[in-house]
Order: sequence, then C-alpha cells, then structure tokens
Amino acid sequence: QEELVQSGGGLVDPGASLRLSCKASGFGLDDHVIQWTRQVPGKGREGLLCIALDGTVHYGAAQQDRFTAARSNGQNTAFLQINNLKVEDSGVYYCMTDRGEYGTRCPAIGQIKGQGTAVEVSS
Repeated sequence: QEELVQSGGGLVDPGASLRLSCKASGFGLDDHVIQWTRQVPGKGREGLLCIALDGTVHYGAAQQDRFTAARSNGQNTAFLQINNLKVEDSGVYYCMTDRGEYGTRCPAIGQIKGQGTAVEVSS
C-alpha cells in the first residue's frame, strides 16, 4: 500500500524552528516529487513548495528565507524545515505526491497524501 506518513509539528513559540518529516512506504521517493501544502482555517489550502526529483525546490507560497526542503532517497523521506516561525504559519501541513508519470513533476495534485501534521505557533 502506498502511503506517506508524517511526523513533527506541535506547539511552538514564535521564532522557533521545526522540521517536519514525510516518510514514504510502499513506493520509492527517488522517482516522485514531494509537494508540501498548508491548510489554514478560513484560508483554504496553499501550496508551499515542491521538491523535484533532482532535489531542486520550487517555491510557491513559502518564504524562501524561512522555509527549506530536502529529500533523502536513502531514508525514503522528505523534510520541511521552517525557521523563525510566525503565528501566521499555524496550520495543518501536508506532504503529497502522485502516481506514475504525474509523480515525476511539480506541482503534485495529491493522489497520495500524508495524514497531515498540525503546527501551532503561539506565545
């Protein structure tokens, strides 16, 4: 069964850093892009960035000076690092990819989606 299992997140203070993980099982990440999105109540879902097959990060709504992303094909895991967290970063973060050929290019539609991980930034 193809799935993405997320970890990380939680309640943090403004200015803190977090690293979210997205581990694939049932398929290899080495031939799939990984899209990170964020769901904020009342604002809908926004595409943050996408990690291409070669590791290039294509930025969407994410601020490049605070959000970084990487993939470890050896661990079959993708990571999203968020630095200097702000209250407006609060939300549920999802990683996703697609099957077959659609999974090889950014952005991903989300045929395979992680369960989501909540981030709350509050003092």
